[in-house]
Amino acid sequence: MGSWHEYAPLIPSLIQQGFSHSSLEEVTGISGHEQNRLIVAARVRDSLVQSKVDAETLSFFDNGGAELLYEIRLLNAVQRASAANYMVKNNFDGLKAQELARSVKDFPRRKGDLGWDSFNYTFPGDCLAYMYFRQAKEHANPSDARTMMLEKALEVVETEKAKDRIVYELKLKSSDGNDKDLVAGVKVPVVRMQFGEVAEATSVVVLPVCQDKDGEKGVMEAPMECKSAGVFGVVEAEKEWKRWIVLPGWKPVMGLKKGVVVAFDDARVLPWKVNRWYKEESILVVADRVNKVVEADDGFFLVSTDKEGKSEFKVERGSRLKESGVNECLATVVLVVRPPKEDVDDQLADEDWE
Repeated sequence: MGSWHEYAPLIPSLIQQGFSHSSLEEVTGISGHEQNRLIVAARVRDSLVQSKVDAETLSFFDNGGAELLYEIRLLNAVQRASAANYMVKNNFDGLKAQELARSVKDFPRRKGDLGWDSFNYTFPGDCLAYMYFRQAKEHANPSDARTMMLEKALEVVETEKAKDRIVYELKLKSSDGNDKDLVAGVKVPVVRMQFGEVAEATSVVVLPVCQDKDGEKGVMEAPMECKSAGVFGVVEAEKEWKRWIVLPGWKPVMGLKKGVVVAFDDARVLPWKVNRWYKEESILVVADRVNKVVEADDGFFLVSTDKEGKSEFKVERGSRLKESGVNECLATVVLVVRPPKEDVDDQLADEDWE
């Protein structure tokens, strides 16, 4: 039949002539899903040819390369050429290609986040390294998971400036306090959502949401149990609730029992010393209502306290609660989520879309 990129352009012509994807599958053994992937991958390959990608790089995709090229379909022409060269240089498989494409698309949206300015957007390896760098920050310092993600970042990074930033992070201990970009003494992961992240997630978590103004009542009244049932995995809760959120299956929230999300209008209400993102923006605080004991001094906890005869609902650091003699909380904070933001630098021109 020849190379895949030679016969792939014939599929649309055959469809126009009256053949169906199922009839082509019967003749060729190529499923409808694979037919679509071949068509898209062939168009991506054509764009690489137009971008004057060298023949040696193109030949890498001759055998089984459709899967790799399909993954970079949403990148623009310049990004595709850089990504293709990087994939060949590092002998990427389909999963790695998917991660690379996602990291390149995601990088501009992270502008202003921790360490972002140390990585170079024009290098796909830096984009991938920053994704691993950001994922490392979701784990406690020190921890094997954090170290593993930073080591993965070192394996793929391209520029010296980004490499130095990763090495610095590897050497940084939680007690150093020397990094001006870090939230001082915080072991609670802080992540920024991205547009479309839930749609792309391989697993998700559904949690009830209450407003900070609802206070202790909102936290306690929100449904405790939520599970999927039946062949379609329909989500069922123990009682009705108006506000819900679907989050990607991040490690801190996967398997969370009796979880609840509290929406705050202003991030500055949280008890941390902030630096780069000391700004007004709404945030979501994800908390575990199973763990109600104030243990970690540098942990965050949802509490309701009396202040001058009035009840005050807030997030407080463990050390301050212990100083006040408070040993029990409403819930332990496991994650803080920042909102997604638009970035005009990441928009594709019409000619860049397939």
